[in-house]
Amino acid sequence: MTGFPLIIVFVLAIALMIVAISKWKLHPFIAIMTISLLLGLVAGIPITNRTINGKNVQGIASIIGAGFSGTFSSIGIVIILGALIGSILEATGAALKLADIVIKLVGKKRPVLAMELMGWVVSIPVFCDSGFVILNPIRKALVSRTGASSVAMTVGLSSGLFIAHCFIPPTPGPIAAASTLGIGDNLLLVIGLGVLCSLFPIIAGLLYANFIGKKVKADDEADAGEVTKTYEELVAAYGKLPNGCNALAPIIVPIILMAASSIVAMAKMTGACANLLTFLGTPIIALAVGALFAILQLKLAGKIDKFYELTNETLKTVGPILFVTAAGGVLGKVIASSDMVNYIKEHATVLSTMGIFFPFVLAAILKSAQGSSTVALTTTAGIVAPLLPVLGLGSPVRAVLACMAIGAGAMTVSHANDSYFWVVTNFGAMSPDRGYKTQTVGTLVLGLAAMLEICILSLFLK
Repeated sequence: MTGFPLIIVFVLAIALMIVAISKWKLHPFIAIMTISLLLGLVAGIPITNRTINGKNVQGIASIIGAGFSGTFSSIGIVIILGALIGSILEATGAALKLADIVIKLVGKKRPVLAMELMGWVVSIPVFCDSGFVILNPIRKALVSRTGASSVAMTVGLSSGLFIAHCFIPPTPGPIAAASTLGIGDNLLLVIGLGVLCSLFPIIAGLLYANFIGKKVKADDEADAGEVTKTYEELVAAYGKLPNGCNALAPIIVPIILMAASSIVAMAKMTGACANLLTFLGTPIIALAVGALFAILQLKLAGKIDKFYELTNETLKTVGPILFVTAAGGVLGKVIASSDMVNYIKEHATVLSTMGIFFPFVLAAILKSAQGSSTVALTTTAGIVAPLLPVLGLGSPVRAVLACMAIGAGAMTVSHANDSYFWVVTNFGAMSPDRGYKTQTVGTLVLGLAAMLEICILSLFLK
């Protein structure tokens, strides 16, 4: 099956998957894998590997395996190491110490804003998936420390991370899109407008986080009646808290390493030092270094004998997250291997009369269809690049606005075929149906708010 009927089947398949998970209580892993298999067969993907017109075409089983293993290789170890760091930070009281530092900086009454801004800054050099895993211990500690809504904190953190991830280099997606649009030499302008275009979605994300936090509860929601413990009582439960530097090291060191690697890539540096920084800045290696600092902290706290137990419990907790996330990767791979994305590309000219809204709509369609914001950014940029003059986006500034519109579309929306959806949902202690209300609707709010700001800016920037 190809063309528009395939798009209809895709929409029906996603709807069926949502019903199966939320209403029929089918486990997300089973639901996503089943829908992926059925969708692949309906889309005409061969049952076995074969050669068609001289090209080797993978069968449905190979595609499912590639989607599953590809997700594991890209984010699996990152999730494990990040979760281990989080477990150690909680066991030593370091997460509580970090929460206390954040409260002193922004005030006890604004924890959601603190998490959102923290996520926005961290995600400039770091992928949003990794950023959420790294910052989640602070989020959990702030929930316990302030009694704030766990859902509001999750949505706030997710929003901040996602906005920078789609808008601001040196994140790979915006860099690749800018280069494809011919503005790769104007990255400073891309960064500047990316920061400016973050304003509306940051405000919208904060408002939605506070709104939905009153409507939806997470499994780790703090009981307002229990958050009457004094800070001294909380500290007493851990004994002595680590100092600020020790508490911060497992989180800040990986961020610094990944930021340094991004700078090396953006500046196109070469040599032994550049290679070393690139290696250390690989998310897996950076998180491994962070884990070493966390283990050192465990040693300093006199709790190194708990390391085996903490590791074991972490792996038990992370296992379901990994498998559901990998299943989402399977769905994305199946869709990417079908003819749907090609059909969207071929009929892009139908939308080309929409001006600045065209890159947004196209990126949103591709994002919702295949799950990856980076793929949506790069694919849309490739389609839009030759159409920039036709769309009235030919000047350098307006080309950057087109890049921002693509980024806004790449936020819209995060759902079951996006690994970030499962990272946020599972680490945020929410079931999939609550994930749709928080992460999926939240990213829709972010995308629309961002596009509203971009539309206003397009009236003045020529």
